[in-house]
Formats: sequence, C-alpha cells, structure tokens
Amino acid sequence: MAAQGARQVMSSDDVRRAITRIGHEIVERNHGTDGVVLVGLQRGGVWIAQQLQASLARIDGVGEVPLGALDVSFYRDDVGIRPIVPGSVTDLPGTLDGANVVLVDDVLFTGRTVRAALDALGDHGRPRTVQLAVIVDRGHRELPIRPDYVGKNLPTSRHETVVVTAAGVELA
Repeated sequence: MAAQGARQVMSSDDVRRAITRIGHEIVERNHGTDGVVLVGLQRGGVWIAQQLQASLARIDGVGEVPLGALDVSFYRDDVGIRPIVPGSVTDLPGTLDGANVVLVDDVLFTGRTVRAALDALGDHGRPRTVQLAVIVDRGHRELPIRPDYVGKNLPTSRHETVVVTAAGVELA
C-alpha cells in the first residue's frame, strides 16, 4: 500500500527489468560470473541480491553465483547521531580473498552505508575488486562513491524518502 502522498516512480516490472539489465552488465564487465560474489547489504539490498543471483544464473547459465549478506551497523560513522540497530546477521560465503565482490543495495544516497560496507568487507578478506549495484541512485553524495550499476537515477530533495520493494519504487 502506498504511503500518503507517495508516488510510484518504478513499477514491479521496471524493478525486475532493472535487475535483469544490471545482471547483464555484471556478466559483461566481469567476462562471465566466475569469481563474482554478490553481497546484499542488510536490509534493503539482500532481496535484490537474491533476485540478481537468479537473474545471473539465467543469463550466464553456469549455476548460482555465491551470495552473502552484510550488516554494517557497527561500521557506520554516524553512531553518535543515530542509535545502532543491527539489521540482521552477516552471512558471507567464505573468504572474499580474490573475489570480484558486487555490493548490492536498494538506494544510494549519501554514500555512508557503502563506506561502512567497504570497512566491513575488509574484515572478511581482500577482494580483487568491489563493485556497487543499486536500484536507485538519488544523488546527494557526502563521500566520493559512485555506483557501477544503476537501475534508475532519481533526482530527489534531501527530505524525500525513496522506498524500493519488489512491487516497485515509491517517492514520498
């Protein structure tokens, strides 16, 4: 159900197509899926990483790409500003040494969650590369972070809220 005053900016089909397109871009950039590991950021990126994993299996046809989930709550730099609320458990598929890690999140805003994720990844190995996939890039970066794969660039005000679900993307 849409929040009052919210407007849908992507339908469920748009989100599905964006995930499929991102999957194709990942395969192209990495020359297949060998060595690719998907890591969904808790909470919003995990379901997207799961759908991306299924999409990659259809595209590349070589089986499932390893999939993990990463909670960055204790790595954030805004602990004094907002309370630490662990999203869920970090569950990674073994060491990340030498892997091409694709961090997956729903929305890229200030870049601070991605910065925290990069710190957290360092505790789990040394990836060959780290790439970033998001469904929505809304701008307003506070750090020099740019996504490699984007479903939609969505200009927003700093006060608007973007919600990404399998049912679509809403802006309120």
